[in-house]
Amino acid sequence: MEFVAFVGEDKENWGQVTALLNRLEYERAIIIKSSKEDFPTNGKCKVINISSEKSLIDMKEQMQEKLKKELSGDFEVSLSLASGNGKEHMALLSALLNTPVGVKIVVFTKEGIKWLS
Repeated sequence: MEFVAFVGEDKENWGQVTALLNRLEYERAIIIKSSKEDFPTNGKCKVINISSEKSLIDMKEQMQEKLKKELSGDFEVSLSLASGNGKEHMALLSALLNTPVGVKIVVFTKEGIKWLS
């Protein structure tokens, strides 16, 4: 399964995504990033830069176009929405569902990795 995560301007939440990158089992990670700052990744990551200044519809279309090229064709992905804002999350979730691909939401807690769906 591939791991997809959004990384926004909210650096205080980047640790959640980093913890998942380091502990979650995945074939490949796709990091969608609106921040202009560097986000630490590993060799299994592909970073897609987007502009959050665009409208929600434009962001969704930009993400969907880029994700279609990057996703392997699996039926579902694990998804972290720990970073970013509501507009960015709606665009990403809509892009994934329209690709189409199923979504399993994953978080990192004090108890470790937890699946919310």
